[in-house]
Amino acid sequence: MTSTVTTTHSTSPVRNEIATLWRLSWPMLVGQLATVGMGVADVAMTGHVSAEELAAVSLGTSVWSIILVTVMGVMMAVNSVVAHEMGAGRYDRISHSVRESLWMGAIVGLGGCLAANLCALLFDHIGLEQAVADRAKLFLHIISLGMPAFACYRALYGYTTSINQTKPIMIIAIFGLLYNIVVNWLFIFGSFGFPRLGALGCAVSTASGVWLMLGAMVAWIKMSSAYRMTYPFTRWEGPNWSEIGSMLRLGLPIGVTHFAEVSAFGIVSLLVARFGVVQVSAHQIALNFISLVFMVPLSFGIGTLTRVGQAMGEGNAVRARFVAWVGTGMCIGFGLLSALGIALFRWQVAAMYTSDAAVQATCAMLLLFAALFQLSDSTQVAAASSMRGYQVTRSPMVIQMIAFWGVALPVGWILGLAPSWFPWSPAEPMKATGFWIGLVLGLTVAAILLAWALNRLSKQRVREAAAG
Repeated sequence: MTSTVTTTHSTSPVRNEIATLWRLSWPMLVGQLATVGMGVADVAMTGHVSAEELAAVSLGTSVWSIILVTVMGVMMAVNSVVAHEMGAGRYDRISHSVRESLWMGAIVGLGGCLAANLCALLFDHIGLEQAVADRAKLFLHIISLGMPAFACYRALYGYTTSINQTKPIMIIAIFGLLYNIVVNWLFIFGSFGFPRLGALGCAVSTASGVWLMLGAMVAWIKMSSAYRMTYPFTRWEGPNWSEIGSMLRLGLPIGVTHFAEVSAFGIVSLLVARFGVVQVSAHQIALNFISLVFMVPLSFGIGTLTRVGQAMGEGNAVRARFVAWVGTGMCIGFGLLSALGIALFRWQVAAMYTSDAAVQATCAMLLLFAALFQLSDSTQVAAASSMRGYQVTRSPMVIQMIAFWGVALPVGWILGLAPSWFPWSPAEPMKATGFWIGLVLGLTVAAILLAWALNRLSKQRVREAAAG
């Protein structure tokens, strides 16, 4: 009897799916953390040069990050397309789709490069010191040269993760982080006779590093036997505009969603800045920490997208629904753990970033709100990713835009700034706290609506499959 129970338990479908999703996701998590680490290294190392150089990096990176995340969202269409073809066993189609996705990456990357250079012109019109504005513009001009490589890298990222090969992502990202730190050291400070470029050294290291990561990914695919059945570089193939258009229709709503979320947080940062150093410092510390924590549900979400896409490619809508909810459940479980951890250790987290008592106190309070929205944030990213696995991207876009731009920002504006013309605004501005309450409400709305939409969509696909 004991043996039977053990065997049954060890082959539990839920446990097996959790183990599979974990094996797929943890290398992506390490890779995401390494990628975030590049930005941390840029700011930390430039801060030892001068305040002006740090300001140039901060301004340039803020624009670059928004465009980067938007491009990343657009290229996520590749994950869904390849996962469906993988599940259906259409290996010849995978190699074709990857070649077309590289064309799409070149187009999207050049568009992102152009957007970054156009945004650089804004620095002349926002009241900056001219020296800082000039450095920030040149920073963007240089770093934008890496955008085409980044978009093509994300095409291969989507390909390799969707055929269950995620360890290359981790290894190449760690390699990229180490390269970034070394080249930063050489060019920021002018070590070993290299030119002392300051902030521009970060732009050089990032732009060249992205091209190097793309080259490393191509080399890995060429050398590894895991890619033999789907090898995309067997022949030259021109752009198929119909298929590229189809992938863009799938990816653009994801890009818009990512833009809406990142720009909303960016606007909050700008609005909080008017309340002084303590408020803005506490806000940035809390935002930086939760961005790191968010990498965990984001990685699980990308893994769930892959698993759902593969199941739908097989034509197994029942399994797709099952893996979607197991993935969502994993994210919810992590959300509960992270909420508890942040709430219990918020003072210790604040102390790791700063020794200023006033900033620590404000940051600890903001982290309490961050703990409140961990469950919502984890749920919304898991549900949205699962729906993308079904190749449904427009409704998550609409829901998340409503949540961030229709709820989080307006509520934060009213509570944080307390405009006198609004009848229900508080007597005094709640400053950063008000904006974080808005974020809690916005993410809660997103989680509820996306979970409802995923449940409805997955049930509909099951009914359609049963009807033949």
